[in-house]
Amino acid sequence: MIHLLTLPFRLFFGLLFGLLLFPLGLILLPFALIVALPFLLLRLVFKLVVFTVVAPLVILASVFAVIVAIGAILLAVLVPFIPFALIALLIWAIVRSSRPAYV
Repeated sequence: MIHLLTLPFRLFFGLLFGLLLFPLGLILLPFALIVALPFLLLRLVFKLVVFTVVAPLVILASVFAVIVAIGAILLAVLVPFIPFALIALLIWAIVRSSRPAYV
């Protein structure tokens, strides 16, 4: 609740010191970029290393997922035909066993 009471003062002094220190910030900006540049390059190198390690794993996982999905779709389509295939196999076995042998 106290932070609401001090809000006008924080806004006023924040804007005042922000405007007073703005030219100093503009002068020091190139030096800050020079200091930050090695860290930004290091961040880029780490991201590239992680990408080169993770990207093949992601590709393999996605290929495996596509293969599993295709297999699931094929099973979903072919499983209802199993009774008909068993009946056809039974009829084929009966017909094959009742043929006369020509030797």
